[in-house]
Amino acid sequence: MSKIKNISAYKSSEPTIVTIGTFDGVHVGHQKIVNRLINFGKQAQLKSVILTFFPHPRMVLQKDSGIKLINTINERGAILDALGLDYLLIKKFTKAFSRLSAEDFVKTILIEKLNAKKVIIGYDHRFGRNRNADINDLKKFGELYGFEVEEISAQDINDVAVSSTKIRKALEEGDITKANAFLGYPFMLTGKVVEGKALGRQIDYPTANIYIEENYKLIPKHGSYIVSSIINKKIVYGMMNIGCNPTVDGDDVTIEVHFFNFNKNIYNKTIQIDLLHRLRDEQKFDSVEALKAQLLQDKEASLQYIKSHFN
Repeated sequence: MSKIKNISAYKSSEPTIVTIGTFDGVHVGHQKIVNRLINFGKQAQLKSVILTFFPHPRMVLQKDSGIKLINTINERGAILDALGLDYLLIKKFTKAFSRLSAEDFVKTILIEKLNAKKVIIGYDHRFGRNRNADINDLKKFGELYGFEVEEISAQDINDVAVSSTKIRKALEEGDITKANAFLGYPFMLTGKVVEGKALGRQIDYPTANIYIEENYKLIPKHGSYIVSSIINKKIVYGMMNIGCNPTVDGDDVTIEVHFFNFNKNIYNKTIQIDLLHRLRDEQKFDSVEALKAQLLQDKEASLQYIKSHFN
């Protein structure tokens, strides 16, 4: 079972195989690398470890980067857990850490903390102060400190970078089908169910209002989506709106889910919403009655989609 751990509180007594990176999205390109890591670890009796940095280095070194991530740290951990990774280790990224020399990084992190016996890393990986060390330096440190270095090819690295860019672009454009194809699983939003203005209940479409704490999480284009969630170990389908509720002059962006055939109290529960398909853009209707008519159409379209794809 994959365990998310802060590296400051971690020291491996067992030898490990390590790769380093953000792995945001854990998409199909990442999964190829992660599976290689896990499978080699099992063969060589090494614990599989991904070392990642958080906050994202660009958040620290470029204050105005505005970078949005496909996954929260907990979402990333859950996906890696399902793949069979042993540990996702988080190293807090700070300006002070960015000034650590390459050899000190190898000695204090890879050797003393991780007990690394093998490191799988991209051909273009750079590390240490001013990112001045490369894979050839890492191989020299490997000879010095007793670990092997395996290079991830340019093709695989390119696949990873291209996929991440395409996923972010697809989400920003609302193309959930394309995003999910690159991810290899449905894009998810995870948040706490909080009290809203109860507008949905007033028009016979009660909604769960989802609050996402992590402000770095990428939110897809405003509009309506077909979704599913696991609640009390059962799959529940519904439709979700991301937007400002312009028909009732809303101004704050909300994420609201209307679940089908579901009436349990889930306030204050944290739930994961999987986005399956996009229905339409957000619209401003001339009246609440026109909105209700559209919601009925959306519901019928959703139920038809669910029936044809999941039943």
